[in-house]
Amino acid sequence: MTYRTPRLALVGDRSPAVRSHARIPGLLDVLATREQLVLDAYWIPTEDAVAPGALDGFDAIWLLPGSPYRSEAGAVAAVRTAREHRIPFLGTCAGFQHAVLEYARDVCGLGSAAHGESHPEEEDQVIVPLTCSLVGHEGAVHITSGSLAARVLGTTRTLERYHCAYGLNDAYLEQLRTHGLRFSGVDDSGELRILELPGHEHPFFLASLFQPELAGDGTQVHPMIRALATAAVGHAATPRTEGANA
Repeated sequence: MTYRTPRLALVGDRSPAVRSHARIPGLLDVLATREQLVLDAYWIPTEDAVAPGALDGFDAIWLLPGSPYRSEAGAVAAVRTAREHRIPFLGTCAGFQHAVLEYARDVCGLGSAAHGESHPEEEDQVIVPLTCSLVGHEGAVHITSGSLAARVLGTTRTLERYHCAYGLNDAYLEQLRTHGLRFSGVDDSGELRILELPGHEHPFFLASLFQPELAGDGTQVHPMIRALATAAVGHAATPRTEGANA
């Protein structure tokens, strides 16, 4: 079988003002030069991601920070595409928030589920302002043993950086869990920081409220990003049926 370079969709509204966006090209270079994980990366604006078939042919989808997105519908569509078509997925910061939003709407049946940043007037706010903003914050994350996150990170405790002010409304936690969403990382006070889907439901679906792309000085790749790249390589090597989405 002929080798095909994996294609990575970087879904988000690229801006030089977003620090994580500036970091990502360098991290992809490190993956390629030091770890021989070469990805063909494309930036996909959220308003483009909403179009049917916009993410066809990609081997991984990374929903990036930078909310409020220009198109909430595009961000949610990216999550749904990754989830339904079993495309390796990573969501960071706003990517975590919109992964929750998509799951609440499309799996739990909460069609009116809203994000408090973009729709503060709505009643069913699944994503709400954090009690304490995490903008510029660094803190410990405790990871559930045996989870995807634990396997990826190789530990049950890690120190991570944040730049966000919104998170899950705990009133919806049990409903999300009952429908299969797994929360596998919490901070010192028990606030949720990592979500994932079980392996029997999805080969690689992971999201964090923290931003792994901000770890260190940018010369080393965070294990979550490396794991996404590895999953993309595996996806690219998997034979596809004709006409399959990805």
